Amino acid sequence: MTVHQLRPRTPAESALFALAPAAPAAVHAQAALDALHREGLPNRRVEAWHYTDLRQLIARATSGAVEAGQADDVLAPLLAGSLVVELGAGTAPSGADRDGLSLAHTGDSADWRTSPNHLDRPVDTVRLLNAAFGATAVRVSVEAGTELPPIELRAQGAAAGAHGFAICDVAAGAKAVIVERLSANAGGAPFSTGVSNLDIGDGAEVLWIVDQTKSAGDTHLGQLNVRIGADARFKLFVLNAGGALVRYEVHSVTVGEGADIAIRGVNLLRDKQHVDVTTTLVHAVPHTTATEVFRNVVTGGTGVFQGMIKVAPGAQKTDAKMACNSLLLSDEGEFLAKPELEIFADDVQCGHGATAGEINEDHLFYLMSRGIPEASARALLVKAFVAEVVEELEHEAAVEALEARIDAWLELSA
Repeated sequence: MTVHQLRPRTPAESALFALAPAAPAAVHAQAALDALHREGLPNRRVEAWHYTDLRQLIARATSGAVEAGQADDVLAPLLAGSLVVELGAGTAPSGADRDGLSLAHTGDSADWRTSPNHLDRPVDTVRLLNAAFGATAVRVSVEAGTELPPIELRAQGAAAGAHGFAICDVAAGAKAVIVERLSANAGGAPFSTGVSNLDIGDGAEVLWIVDQTKSAGDTHLGQLNVRIGADARFKLFVLNAGGALVRYEVHSVTVGEGADIAIRGVNLLRDKQHVDVTTTLVHAVPHTTATEVFRNVVTGGTGVFQGMIKVAPGAQKTDAKMACNSLLLSDEGEFLAKPELEIFADDVQCGHGATAGEINEDHLFYLMSRGIPEASARALLVKAFVAEVVEELEHEAAVEALEARIDAWLELSA
């Protein structure tokens, strides 16, 4: 007989397991919960979690992050006329009869038995937690050739936190703007998860915006998995402006030639926050392109960026580039960057880079010599640092909303 010795649980793990439902209604949720108790949480020895020791960090709390509901109105220009899709409710949300769009609750859970990142464990950590806490899927289907107002994804809160799972299909030739709202956890629940699977048909265009403004004591683990068809365009913008412990993963794969990926992001950190963005861009077919740029403003806490570009055998003429630039405004904060390339084709153009530095003193002196107070001059330079990637969205309402969100954060951090 083989006896499996379970490793001791950390206080953080015990606190998390106490939040999980004791007897989930769905069979697949019970299987995930059993696996969670068996596998536990990853620590630094798991490569994908090397900079985010989940076993120690999962129950941490901080202070000074964006508070619940703050500046939510700044999204009004972007979300005018939008359809709100509530996740985790167990029923199809209202508005399902809108032309060009269909919604349905499937009851499926995220598949945690395989991991999109080969550096994670045999089970996928984020999906496992999402399924174990009972998230079931809402399918959002955009019909071919359709152009719709923005779609807002919002997870409903419960005693165990907000846990949503969305399956989004954007058919050939369609255009969609999808906003993933990650607001403060409802009812004081400290933990939330979110998993989204996005399938983009041939020639379709999708702009996906992640607006993360969790409150001071919240922990959120999120994941976006994307398949991109031939000649399709996928734009993603990730804004992290809150939370105590936040990890957001993006895993994409190009399945059709001519696919284009443009990822931009801004991470705003202060106090004792821990924010981790981990991405894997897989180029599986020839003639695909990708650019990925993150700008980070750090006044405290710890930021992490792990980015991998993977070029499969035969994926010739791939053109993919990645950059992570950090502005360190205090000795109280740090940002850890690990960009990687894994290339198995010989006719490609791929590159990556990471920089970290302080405000340019010459630029600061120039502004102050024109009569601008030092605090205002510093704020202008910080805003210019992040505004560049926001403006690349080329979507007026989205740019206005995100710039307003960033301005609100800068005012609180002044």
